[in-house]
Amino acid sequence: MNDLFAKPGKGASPIYFVTPRTWDGIRQRIPDEVSALAAATGFSGQSGRHVLGSHGRKQGKIVLLGVDELDAPGRDGFLAGKLVAALPAGEYSLANEPPGGKAALADAALGWLLSAYRFTRYRNSPDALPQLVAPEGVDAARISRIASGVWLARDLIHTPANDMGPQALEDAALAVAKKYRAKVKTIGGDALLKQNFPLIHAVGRAGPQEPRLVDFTWGVANAPKITLVGKGVCFDTGGLDIKPSSAMLMMKKDMAGAATALGLAQMIMDAKLKVRLRVLLPIVENSLSSNSFRPGDVYPSRKGITVEIGNTDAEGRLILADALALADDEEPELLFDFATLTGAARVAMGPDLPPFFCTSDDVASDIAAHGMSVADPVWRLPLWAPYESMLASKIADTNNVSSGPFAGSITAALFLKKFVTKAKAWAHFDIYAWNPATKPGRPEGAEAQTARLLYDLLEKKYG
Repeated sequence: MNDLFAKPGKGASPIYFVTPRTWDGIRQRIPDEVSALAAATGFSGQSGRHVLGSHGRKQGKIVLLGVDELDAPGRDGFLAGKLVAALPAGEYSLANEPPGGKAALADAALGWLLSAYRFTRYRNSPDALPQLVAPEGVDAARISRIASGVWLARDLIHTPANDMGPQALEDAALAVAKKYRAKVKTIGGDALLKQNFPLIHAVGRAGPQEPRLVDFTWGVANAPKITLVGKGVCFDTGGLDIKPSSAMLMMKKDMAGAATALGLAQMIMDAKLKVRLRVLLPIVENSLSSNSFRPGDVYPSRKGITVEIGNTDAEGRLILADALALADDEEPELLFDFATLTGAARVAMGPDLPPFFCTSDDVASDIAAHGMSVADPVWRLPLWAPYESMLASKIADTNNVSSGPFAGSITAALFLKKFVTKAKAWAHFDIYAWNPATKPGRPEGAEAQTARLLYDLLEKKYG
């Protein structure tokens, strides 16, 4: 894994974490001119404020950053990340521990790296950013591993569909698999029908590049089976139930489920967790053509469940259904799927808090707890069985959409649940995968929601 930290050197400018309680002590440790600058600006450790001071003949830099006490409401362990956009280019080091000790120091370093992400593929002159030297006493390799996985997912999500079609997304998956010597195969085009993936084929057959399923495995065969399934719709027009143009502006990110699965898979393999990992990525483009699937069509699924198409813009759950059925055959210990699936989830929870659905109360509790502990929050919604009747079809086993406007995220999850019957525990994450505005650790744009929390959970369970 590439180390995202700067190489240690003698010229790094120190950053001091300051609270109102610790300000008097820190003021004794810094040059008088920096202390005087802080006094002149009214700085005394207020959370979120910073001071950049110079001292000495060579005008060395010293940074003061106000942070919250450990038990402060709304405490943000990534607050150091705000300095990435506030400081001039150069090397910096964290000179003391924030409240919370080594764990908080690691959070601050991760927040810096996550804030330092920039999507530069189409820019001739990327911004010069400040760089952080890895703090002493933290697991720098782990922090870089997590940040690199997030950066990978963000890069994939940001890339527009003209350069991130099904072939490019497959290539990205194969590159990750090859790097860690995973066993990989791809099923594409009409071979999907021959090998019983009819829903993936139906959704993607109208695209300019053929639909496909990427399937790779890594780890020891008899280790606990962990399977990740990611929705890979490289662009979603809505199909014949076409979206309005305003709703298509963000549809390059409809493959964010696959990108998130890849980012998490990279973290798992790089850490050499004691699991047998499987990654399944159904990859398509939902396009309009003479052979587009239509409202009212009925298709078989890999599971044997027949599906009536109530709306072609509910295509993500169709490709996930075939992939989940394949994953379920192995009876994995944990089966996680990721998808930018419903607008209803965003209406209910907003962009920052993805809902999730889970068949195990114990696993759901672990997911929620790890989400809070690593600032990657999620919120459990119920797999409310009475709502299954909303998916009824008069001519098939199920419809792909509900018969009314209510509970859209829940009914989508209930649809997927029909295809998972053997896994010991399954969780479905309905992610937004985008930061509408910049916050520490979360630059505006693509986001690998849930990847960090699940890595933390799996690392503690199988590390």
